[in-house]
Amino acid sequence: MSQQLLHLVIGGELTEVRPDVHEFKDLGAVEFVGAFPDYESARMAWKAAAQNTVDNAHMRFFIIHAHKLLDPANGGPQG
Repeated sequence: MSQQLLHLVIGGELTEVRPDVHEFKDLGAVEFVGAFPDYESARMAWKAAAQNTVDNAHMRFFIIHAHKLLDPANGGPQG
């Protein structure tokens, strides 16, 4: 069994369509697509969510590498 590496996929409408802006228009409307045990599963979910909203230029989805945020050896929180 391979190591579980938690990835989260979220998305929502951004305030601006620019590569350097990642601010959501409404945090209450951010969509949680899911939690995934590896990058490839997360990428497939990200791609499907992004393709479903292709007509909205302000809509963006992101993969968050949560395993990097939770790893105490790399400065993440301990719990």
